[in-house]
Amino acid sequence: MSTLKTIRLGLIGAGRMGSFHGQTAALHIPGARLVAIADPTPGQAARLAETLGVQRVYSDPQQLLDDPQVDAILIAAPARSHAELVISAAEAGKSIFCEKPMAITLEEADRAIAAAARANVTLQVGFNRRFVRGFRDAHLDVLAGRIGTVQLLRSLTRDPGLSNPAGVPQWTIFLETLIHDFDTLRYLNPGAEAVEVFVMADALVAPAYKSKGLLDTAVVTIRFDNGAIATAEANFQAVYGYDVRGEVFGSGGMLTMGSIARSDKVGYLGDGIQIETRRLDTELLRDAYIAELNHFVDCVRTGSKPLASGEDARAALAIARACIESVQQAGPVRL
Repeated sequence: MSTLKTIRLGLIGAGRMGSFHGQTAALHIPGARLVAIADPTPGQAARLAETLGVQRVYSDPQQLLDDPQVDAILIAAPARSHAELVISAAEAGKSIFCEKPMAITLEEADRAIAAAARANVTLQVGFNRRFVRGFRDAHLDVLAGRIGTVQLLRSLTRDPGLSNPAGVPQWTIFLETLIHDFDTLRYLNPGAEAVEVFVMADALVAPAYKSKGLLDTAVVTIRFDNGAIATAEANFQAVYGYDVRGEVFGSGGMLTMGSIARSDKVGYLGDGIQIETRRLDTELLRDAYIAELNHFVDCVRTGSKPLASGEDARAALAIARACIESVQQAGPVRL
């Protein structure tokens, strides 16, 4: 009886999201093993490695990329470093899972995609909503024609709190938050591409930081080449919990997806009806995060194309870049 080769994973970035991906890699992916962690922050990688029983720790990501005992890389470093890490990983012959965004500019995205293609390695990007069952089922229903011709779409992300507005890089709301929604809208409108974008955005949560470049609230209108019109919205302070939802309306019906509820328990109490909500993305989307890494390992092993590819990341980034231009010009932008 043949046995599958164990895929040896290396993690770059041991912060909040990297730690979660590290736990997934160490505990929740059959046929894979987390063997190395790199993070330039002193002590960060070592602390996570000790928790997860990982022996090899590096302060320089390039050292991990040069490690011959690593087959594939999980990138969860700061967003502005993603593209160069993807390129370096591809040049080292490693397959790559990269948290979104894969790149900050379209030129970076093109270089990253080309590097992975030249090296013939897997490149998957962390668009987790493609792995949420409700969003996946909706995508398949649209493909099957169950709601007819897609006409209207909506996707939203509302984070539960803006704890440090001074630490938010400029354009984060488009490049790191709404980029999920841009990918979701493409996923729910399969085969169509955005052709026009218009944005209204402001700093409504932390207005004192608007002069420093912060935008914490945005509504984006997107026109697709099949005629469908979509909206994507984000806010950095949903006091009731982490909120991710989607909707697609067609000539033959409508689909909605997403829920903030922790469970199906509802309290009917003296002061009203109550539900418990999730406060972290790693709570609300836990199963999707685990599923996307399992999918990545399967793609590395089989050579299959990931459900969230480098090309998908570039298309979402193109919308994000058009949003930035729309804000700067105070008007619609053609893609």
